[in-house]
Amino acid sequence: MDFELTEEQQMVRDMARRFAETEIKPKAAELDEKHEHPEAIIKQLAELKMLGIAVPEEYGGGGMDNVSYSLALIEVSKACASTGVIMSVNNSLYCFPVMAYGTEEQKKKYLTPCASGEFLGCYGLTEANAGSDPKGMRTMAVRDGDGWILNGEKKFITNGNVSRYTVLAAVTDKDAGYKGITSFVLDLENTPGFKVGRVEEKLGILASGTAELVFEDARVSGEALLGKEGEGFKQMLTTLDGGRIGIASQAVGIGRAVLEESLEYAKTREQFGKAITSFQAIQWKLADMATEMDAAELLTLRAAWLEDHQKPYEKAAAMAKMYASDVTMRAAIEGVQILGGYGYCKEYPMERHMRDAKICQIYEGTNEIMRLVIARNLIRGK
Repeated sequence: MDFELTEEQQMVRDMARRFAETEIKPKAAELDEKHEHPEAIIKQLAELKMLGIAVPEEYGGGGMDNVSYSLALIEVSKACASTGVIMSVNNSLYCFPVMAYGTEEQKKKYLTPCASGEFLGCYGLTEANAGSDPKGMRTMAVRDGDGWILNGEKKFITNGNVSRYTVLAAVTDKDAGYKGITSFVLDLENTPGFKVGRVEEKLGILASGTAELVFEDARVSGEALLGKEGEGFKQMLTTLDGGRIGIASQAVGIGRAVLEESLEYAKTREQFGKAITSFQAIQWKLADMATEMDAAELLTLRAAWLEDHQKPYEKAAAMAKMYASDVTMRAAIEGVQILGGYGYCKEYPMERHMRDAKICQIYEGTNEIMRLVIARNLIRGK
């Protein structure tokens, strides 16, 4: 068993770390306070090939592997979780399904602009009545000659307010259950009948836009079909498996920031005439954080490695996402406790880490759903 990173993986991680420390971290608090999309940072990430890391170079990507992607995302998320999720969605939820299920023509037209970072992509899945259960989806796609007419609203779409492109799930046969769901890939700027709806006011990841996608008699051409009709649900499951590795990476990044800042503060904070690191209560908190973050990172990198080696990774991805987000939320709460009153104030980034950590337990499959996925795989002997 070899835990050593390849030279290329180390290079990607170190490059991402330097960029995150110098260019992202100093701006993170201001971006959060202003709820401001980090446009300049995203352009720089594009130049570094971070928006399509595992996409082949011929389609504008970095041509690297998913372990490299996870390592880079950890570093970016450690500096700014909002930037991390923008990067994650473009890589995992948009570029992956277009790369995996698109025709050669679709890849050139829809994958290259987002893998290169010229534009951003998003994933139109969740609806008001279709979160954990996609069968509740009401967005309809009805055939119209050689094209389709779309009607419906997507909810809580990360990057939805800033994306040029989307992979969209819609019902094409309402009597077929999961087999009636179909995927489409769209250029939103050239889709008459589309508009961005409400942009949500949220607890955390405030520099990342979360929006409604509204389709009112929106006509799209037949070439918008991604894969075959009725295969959308299967595509969705595989896409979300990879997306969960991205969210696990985001969570690990937040947790690493919490641990680092807790330790730094505890070394300098004095009570009763000595640094609080001398107190067992603080030592135990730090020890638990460090152990759980190492375990979370190993689970995450294992899932990414399995994906790279084309081995089953559904269970590993669910484990990584569930565990990493749970222990990061726990670490963030303890981080606030270690900093005391300062942890509750915006003067320090710890309160932002706690707000940002919570969403990792919810999106791309709640942790309750993750436990069902893990149990299902165990029962099936996988």
